[in-house]
Amino acid sequence: MTTFADLGLSPELLKAVEEAGYTEPTPIQAEAIPAVLMMKDVLGIAQTGTGKTASFVLPMIDVLANGRRRALMPRSLILEPTRELAAQVAENFEKYGANHDLKMALLIGGVQMGEQVKALNDGVDVLIATPGRLMDLFERGKIMLNACELVVIDEADRMLDMGFIPDIEFICDKLPDKRQTLLFSATMPAPIEKLAKKFLDNPKRMEVSRAASTNENITAFKIPVKNREKRSTLEWLLRNDLVDTAIVFSNRKTTVRELNKTLQRNGFASGEIHGDIDQAQRNAELQRFKDGEINILVASDVAARGLDIKGVSHVFNYDTPWHPDDYVHRIGRTGRAGAKGRAFTFVGEGDEEAIDNVEKLTGAKIAVFGKKDVRVELPKAEDKPATPAKRGQPDREEQDQHGEDEVAEDREEKPRRSRKADTSDAKPERKPRSDKRDSKPSDSRPRHSRRQDEAPVPAGEWNGPKPEFLSVGFK
Repeated sequence: MTTFADLGLSPELLKAVEEAGYTEPTPIQAEAIPAVLMMKDVLGIAQTGTGKTASFVLPMIDVLANGRRRALMPRSLILEPTRELAAQVAENFEKYGANHDLKMALLIGGVQMGEQVKALNDGVDVLIATPGRLMDLFERGKIMLNACELVVIDEADRMLDMGFIPDIEFICDKLPDKRQTLLFSATMPAPIEKLAKKFLDNPKRMEVSRAASTNENITAFKIPVKNREKRSTLEWLLRNDLVDTAIVFSNRKTTVRELNKTLQRNGFASGEIHGDIDQAQRNAELQRFKDGEINILVASDVAARGLDIKGVSHVFNYDTPWHPDDYVHRIGRTGRAGAKGRAFTFVGEGDEEAIDNVEKLTGAKIAVFGKKDVRVELPKAEDKPATPAKRGQPDREEQDQHGEDEVAEDREEKPRRSRKADTSDAKPERKPRSDKRDSKPSDSRPRHSRRQDEAPVPAGEWNGPKPEFLSVGFK
């Protein structure tokens, strides 16, 4: 068995890793750490939840252990697509760098520039930044990049989705020619391959899991459902599928807000996170979720990647993702660190092409929830009436001036669909009556718990109270 001590890390760093409770490196860590310590460029293909962040943070700490800081000239640079990912990397540096004299600065939007500029003036060893804020400070002459000896481009495919590749190319052109470059991506589309060829020098390529594959610890289902019945479907599953903690993803920020209000009104302990709330609110909401004050987080794709939230038992794709790569990252919020998880994707009218694209990307058919010709039933329509859904186009809020994670939620054009299909934002006329099958009123906390060390439930099998049968199904 390979240990961290076998990878060539310093005693001080090994002590910090041990204090953090880790003893055995993940496959991506075992491959990447020695390569980084040998000053090689690295091209790493690793999906979310594989320990990728530590695979570059740990060796960077040792590489940067000796050296002198200079004002406005960071010694290393880590580029992240979202504020949450950047903050998570910063937390890793604080944890693992406890026994080293290294200074770090975090450049992200949504917070005041003053403290960030002051940190740069004092000199930093590690600069962790989102492209928007970095470009802003660079254009103001507040930072110089010609002293960066080590550069990390993390979540490169997400950078591509968010339109940051031109910014990445501009930034890399300002870096010194003689440097070490690490590029990590969960998938490897052609533009990322091109980027790697342009900026990496004979990199060591490593792939710990097939690109666009899904975690074997996740049991995934798709549920055919009418758009106007999505909310009642979700609430029924939250009450009956042994949900401990769950993240519910939607394609639209307006749906996130309205869905969270509906869940709270119906007795669930839920919160929301999306690009329209500021960084302090996001952090507070995430902390409430981590602390167990709420057990359901309704989110846009701002939360789909990189957030280190342990123990998420379920992921619900309230909307089938418009981009198939997002499916992999959304469901990757569960089944982490060897735990088991379940993921449900609602397939409404007009979503057939989107779910087909997901299955083509992953190379596997997603099981229909139910067994053979049986479909899982919700409370019948007469028990939970719903009003006709609102019609209209999806909201297209403007991105913020720093062009960071909010871009991902609304910058992409929604695939053309009939107006009939756009019915996901309906509001019920009245609160639904309690389910007669429940022995007591629904509570904001789950009524059941499932051991995380259990084997995943085989596709199509039920792990909760015996349901009725559903007439909705795929043609």
